[in-house]
Amino acid sequence: MNRILLLVIVFCVYCDGKYFETRCDLVYELRKQGFPDDKMADWVCLIENESGRRTEVIGKVNRNGSRDYGLFQINDGLWCSNTTVPGNDCTVTCADLITDDITAASNCAKIIYRRQKFFAWHGWEKRCQTTLPDISMCNK
Repeated sequence: MNRILLLVIVFCVYCDGKYFETRCDLVYELRKQGFPDDKMADWVCLIENESGRRTEVIGKVNRNGSRDYGLFQINDGLWCSNTTVPGNDCTVTCADLITDDITAASNCAKIIYRRQKFFAWHGWEKRCQTTLPDISMCNK
């Protein structure tokens, strides 16, 4: 029953996802969420490579059976709960991570970063270590 309810919630949320049309739109939102400017290009690169700047993305099933959710592609094996009850290390449901309000996803991403830095995300590790996007046009 919980799985059916979660699927309904996920489907409804999927319809309401948000797409950040430009890098600057994303930068402005990340600033509102308290992400530091000195790591902003890393966060933008991570998000572009993990979710394509879309909040409703749910990744394919990983080799270990887990899935990744939302703008930051946060894994349900460690960080979010795939039930209707908030849980795992971020104390959120995975459905909380795929809404157009990125507050829960941002808070969880910051927890992950504090523990593992950007190496927690394969998209950043593969594509962002050497080349970061130019966000200079997004200055305050």
